[in-house]
Amino acid sequence: MQIYEFLCKELSVSNQDINDYVSLAPNKYKVYYIPKRASGKRKIAQPAKRLKDFQRALIKLLEQILPVHDAAFAYKRHIGIKENARQHQNSNYLLKMDFQNFFYSITPDLFFSILKKLNIHVSSEDGYLLTQILFFNPSKKTGGKLVMSIGAPSSPFISNSIMYFFDKSIYESCLNQGINYTRYADDLTFSCHKKDILFALPVQVKQLLVEHFDGRITINESKTVFSSKSHNRHVTGVTITNDNRLSIGRQKKRYISSLIHQFSLNQLADEDIRYLQGLLAFACHIEPNFKQRMIDKYSADVIAKIITCKRT
Repeated sequence: MQIYEFLCKELSVSNQDINDYVSLAPNKYKVYYIPKRASGKRKIAQPAKRLKDFQRALIKLLEQILPVHDAAFAYKRHIGIKENARQHQNSNYLLKMDFQNFFYSITPDLFFSILKKLNIHVSSEDGYLLTQILFFNPSKKTGGKLVMSIGAPSSPFISNSIMYFFDKSIYESCLNQGINYTRYADDLTFSCHKKDILFALPVQVKQLLVEHFDGRITINESKTVFSSKSHNRHVTGVTITNDNRLSIGRQKKRYISSLIHQFSLNQLADEDIRYLQGLLAFACHIEPNFKQRMIDKYSADVIAKIITCKRT
C-alpha cells in the first residue's frame, strides 16, 4: 500500500517524522465517559489532534481500497438512522440484535485477517503504521492489548470494512428468504412479512460470527428483541408506527414541546437551548411536518428564535 509514501505527501512530513510520532500513538488518547441511552456509561477515547490528522489521511487512502457493504448504513455520507429505518418501514415483523462491545472487539489481528481475505498484501512497515495509527492502548502499558477506539475518526470506516464479509453473507442469506437486513454500527435489524420466519435468524447470525471472526465478535443476548406490527417498532431510535410511518414517538414529541414552552417563557439555560436545538433538528428530519405543528402551537417567531439562537 506504500503508506509511508502516501502519508509523507499527504501530511508534508518525512519518514522520520512519522516514525517519531507513531511510536507512542496508541497511548495518545484522552479518555472520558458519556451516559448511554438506556443505562450505564460509554467509554470514549479521543485521539490527540495530530493523531487525528494521521488517521484521517490514512482513511483517505483506505477508502480507495477497502469495501463497505450496502447493508451498512452507519457512518456514510447523506445516510443515517432515517434511511436505515426506511428499509424496514413496511414490514410486519422485526428482529433487532446488538453486538457486545463492538469497537473494543476489533483488534489489529482481526483487521489484518480481513485484509488477507481481500487479498491485500501488507508489508511489515505498512502493518506497523496501520497498527500504531488506527488502534488504541486502553491500559497504557507497554505491550498492552490494542483495540479500536470509540472516538477516533478512523474507527467508523474501519469497523464497516471489518464487517464486509459478514454483511455480505447475512444479506445474501436474508435476500433468499425474503428478509430485509441492515446494520447500523453494532445494531443489526431484520424485517419481513412472514410470521415466525425471523426466529431462526439469531442462531444463523451467531454461526456466521464464528465463521468470520472465530467468536471474537459476539451478540449481546440481552438486546435481542422480536416485535411485530401490532406494537410500535423501533429501529435505531426511530419509531415505525402501526400505519408504517416514521416517527420520533409520542413521548419525545411531548418532551420537545415542553422544552419549547419553557423557552418561550425564557426558562431554559443556554445548555438546554443547545440541547433543544439538536432535538428539534432531529425531530424535523424524521418527521418534516413536526416543525409546522410546533409553529402552529407556539408561533413561527418562537421556533425561529430557537433555530437561530447562537450557541455560546
